[in-house]
Order: sequence, then structure tokens, then C-alpha cells
Amino acid sequence: MKKYQLIEVCQAALLSLLICMPAHSGVADESPYEGPYHNEDIDDRNQRMAWWREARFGLFIHWGVYAVPAGTHNGEEIENIGEWIMHYGRIPVSEYKQYSREFNPVNYDPEEWVRLAKDAGMKYIVITAKHHDGFAMFDTAVSDWNVVDSTPHARDLLRPLAEAARKYGIKLGFYYSQAQDWVHPGGATWEGRWDPAQNGGMDDYLRDIAVPQVRELLSNYGEISVLWWDTPIDMTADRAAMFDGLTDLQPGIIFNNRLLYGKGGTYGEVGDLRTPEQHIPPTGLDYDWEACQTMNTTWGYKSYDDDWKSSEQLIRNLIDVASKGGNYLLNVGPMASGEIPPESVERLRAVGDWMEVNSSSIYGTTASPFVRLKWGRATKKEYSNATDLFLHVFEWPEDGQLRVDGLRNEVSGAYFLADYQLPIEVRKSATGIVLDLPNQALDPISTVIALKVKGELDVERILPTQTAEGGIALTVDDANIHNPGYGGRLRIGQGSNFASHLEGWTDSRSHVDWLVEIDRPGNFQIYADVAAGEPSGFSLQAGTAKEKQLTVKPTGGPKLFQRQLIGTMELPEGESKIVMRPQEPSWRPIILRSLNLRLLTDSEK
Repeated sequence: MKKYQLIEVCQAALLSLLICMPAHSGVADESPYEGPYHNEDIDDRNQRMAWWREARFGLFIHWGVYAVPAGTHNGEEIENIGEWIMHYGRIPVSEYKQYSREFNPVNYDPEEWVRLAKDAGMKYIVITAKHHDGFAMFDTAVSDWNVVDSTPHARDLLRPLAEAARKYGIKLGFYYSQAQDWVHPGGATWEGRWDPAQNGGMDDYLRDIAVPQVRELLSNYGEISVLWWDTPIDMTADRAAMFDGLTDLQPGIIFNNRLLYGKGGTYGEVGDLRTPEQHIPPTGLDYDWEACQTMNTTWGYKSYDDDWKSSEQLIRNLIDVASKGGNYLLNVGPMASGEIPPESVERLRAVGDWMEVNSSSIYGTTASPFVRLKWGRATKKEYSNATDLFLHVFEWPEDGQLRVDGLRNEVSGAYFLADYQLPIEVRKSATGIVLDLPNQALDPISTVIALKVKGELDVERILPTQTAEGGIALTVDDANIHNPGYGGRLRIGQGSNFASHLEGWTDSRSHVDWLVEIDRPGNFQIYADVAAGEPSGFSLQAGTAKEKQLTVKPTGGPKLFQRQLIGTMELPEGESKIVMRPQEPSWRPIILRSLNLRLLTDSEK
């Protein structure tokens, strides 16, 4: 008897353990779902989350049958991310299944993978046990669509990884696509099914495939530290409840917020951590969160995706995430042969070299106390009557003086993590402190300075404020940049002929915002210091006020800057967020140096 046929035998036993509710066709819930830890007190939660908050850095692994086509099906390059090739290529189930015959990872070395993660400074690994194509990378009794029964490799891939992780002291987590499944009948699909073989009842699918497989994953591989759900299409509170009790198999396990959608189609609030994907939030958040991100533009292996982020960018992303109180889950997409692409290996080793010197500024740290540091980022470790403040200097000061505005505490000492003996002079200034530094950075990516701060941390919240005349300048150095998860290259650039500017604004989904402090509210004229080859439409919004539609006029060329009056807006007293968004179809790429707001006098209103 094949293992997947055992479902008929064990189904009765499973039914007694599940909460089986009536079927639902939509995503709206009549009753809220609270999750398994809803009665947990704060001390127990803090204890359960302690290792994860200490870790700050983990490895995501997207690996499956999709590594065989590697982005190409029937000679055609399929657009979008590699692990979604079955969906975007609308490949029939029977046709897609043929790829499993070529999945034979003879070069798979789980110990090498774990050592690579450990040497990079990562503390945990999350691997795709089953992605949306429904293929199990483990030995499962409820379906033959798995690595043991459907591939020439014929061996469980998760078990040796679990053993290697334990050997090297790395926490292990499993990603599991609980709702989407494009092969098993009844699994959810995004944008509709394309093959009659996918038809079936979702409740049947959850009961017969998803719930038993999660039970297997939490029962057969020793300690599992993270359960990483994904894309809860068509999930309801009743369907989520079908998984209740399974986390009891792994006391203390952490799970993310993707079991169930929340309001507005976003991922829900049930879960231990939230999961911004392919972007880093502009500020710290008041909950546990983990930014997951690829090294190129795809999660699963895609042979022709050569759009790699630099090692510098990845290291600075890790620092940026830690400075905002989050964890960084950095992805690799192994090849079907079992090898991690050399470009990924090279970058992980570069991150590891930096972490070997500077890891104390990442592990166990909490978010920066500063709103914005123009030269870099900060992390901190707070104690009962002192704080270790770590300054990550990206842009080395030309005059050798690093200004830390807003810090009011006494500083008892300062040193470089890369050279404890190199002296740093610390001086008080009218706005904070100043550090006298050597002429050159010790590390061009990020030189880390540790400040020993006395007493409870006291940092003034410094935001762009109004001048004596009531005006306010919104420079790009003060802007928070938001790029979409896939695409978007908006960034701060510097040219030989002009100052800091926003460049690469070729994706209309990218936007920016500024936090400002207004003590003299009123109506403001808005001037843009901008270069534009064509007219370009965008909007400005302050707080919850209605968006204002504005237009930049052509300046005579894409690098010819001009200050032009583009409109007016009202700003209330207090702290405001001013958001600038492109507006289709009238938006065209621009280069922006600043927005300048001039307060109108009573006679001008």
C-alpha cells in the first residue's frame, strides 16, 4: 500500500482531532479567529520570543520542483518569480508533475548549507516544506506528490537539514503553504483555477492534505522553532481553526501572521510576527516583525535572473532592519542539483565577514532612538542604568566630525568595533555630541562605533521644523523611500554637478514621505526643486487630509533643475507625515532635490 493511500485508514482518527466547520466560499468571517496564544500573558510571550528577538538575522530557503524549469517552460521564459512558474505559465497539473522526474539534487549538502548560514551570522533557517505547487519536500503519508515518491532522489530533504541545524546550533523553521495548492484538488489558487484537475472542496483539501502534513512536520523532525504560513487565500476563521492544537506539538513555536487575512486584504494580526515582504519599513514598528527579501528578484531559482543586490546593499539592509527593531530573513533559491547559486554564496560570505567584526551591534539590539541619521543608522542595547549605542556610519564625514544630534546623555567612552585601540574624542555640542574621527572609514560599507552612554537614554526627537518665517524644507536626505516588493529602484543619488536627489523613479508605485513638526499651522505654497523632461502628475497628502493632485512642468531636460511653484496645501499643528505619490496615467519620471513649503501670510490667503 502506498503511503498516500493510508489517508483512508487514518482519516477517522484525524477527524476526531480537528474542528471541522461548515464550508465557506469567501474570506469574510462572522466570528474572529484569535489563534493558539490568545490567552498568553506578556511574560510568557517575552520568554517565548526571546531567542528570535536576539537573533535578528535568518536564512530563507525557497527550494522545490520549480528549480527544474528555472523560469523557462516549453522554451519560453515565463515572467515573474521562479516558484510561481506553474501559475504564471498556466501549466496543467499533469504537465507540471513531469518536472519532478528531473528533480534529483545529487549535490545537496545540508551541513554545508547550515555552515554557510552560520558563517554569515544567521541564527535560524526557514525552508519551504511545501510551496504553492503543493510539492512536499519531505516524506508524507497523505500524498504521493512529494520528494520521496515522485523524484529519482527518493529521500526526505528536510530530515538531514534538521539534523545539521541541531548539530550547529541553528534554529529551524518550516514554511508551509496552507491555502494555495495548485496540484491537490480543492487547494486555493490566485486569480482562479486553470485546470479541471484542481477542482474540489477546500475544506476537504485542508482536512485531507494540509492539516495532516502540518502535523507530520511538527511531529517527525525534532524541535521546530518557526512555522511560516503563506498567502491565506480563501481562508476563514473556521478554516484557520482546523489547525488549532497542532502547535501544541512544538511548545514555544513561533508563527507568523499569514494564516488568515486581516482587514482590507492585508495579512492578519493573529501571529507572533508580521512580515513585510521585499521592503523595509521606514520606521520602527510597535510589534515584532521580520522583513523577508531576495538577493535578486526571485525567491525560487530562476536561471536568467542576474539582477543581484550588492553585498554592500545586503549588509546595509540588515543594519537598517535591526535599527528599526526587526529581523532580516534573507533568501536563497537553490538549484535543482542541490547547490546554492555561487552569487548567493559570495554575498553570504561577504555578510559573514562584516558580521564577524560587528555582530554585537546586531544581535540582541533594539530600534534606534533617533528619527533619522543622515550619515547612517543606530542600534542599541539598554541596561538598568546605561546604554550601549551603536552608530553605523555609512557616509563618512568629510571634515572628520560625526554629529549625533539629539543625544542629551553623558558619554563615558567610544570605540570602533573594528579597532578598540583607535582613539575617538567625544565633545558636547549645542545640539548633541560630536565625535572626532580619522580621515578615512575603517569599513566603507559600515564602520560601527560603540558609545557607552550613562543613565537612562535621553534623545530628543528631531524632525524638520519651520524657519523663523514659517517655511520648511523637505530634503531628500530626510525622506523615507518606499519601493514596491517587486520592481522599484527609487533611491538617493549624488552627482558631480548637483546635490543629493531622488533618482531611479521609474516605477509609479514607488513613493516617499517626510515626518515634519509644525508649530505654525496654516496654508503653504509648495515649491519643487526638480528636473523633468515631461509634465508629471503626482499627489501630496498631509496626515489624514485628502490628497492634493499636483503637476510638475517640464524643465527643459531630465537633468535641468528648476524651482517651480506647484500648488498649495494646508498643514495642521504638530507632527505630520507628508506623502508624495505618483499619479497614473499622468506621472512621468522626475528627479527631485527637495520640496520647499512657504507659509502664506494672512494677506496672501
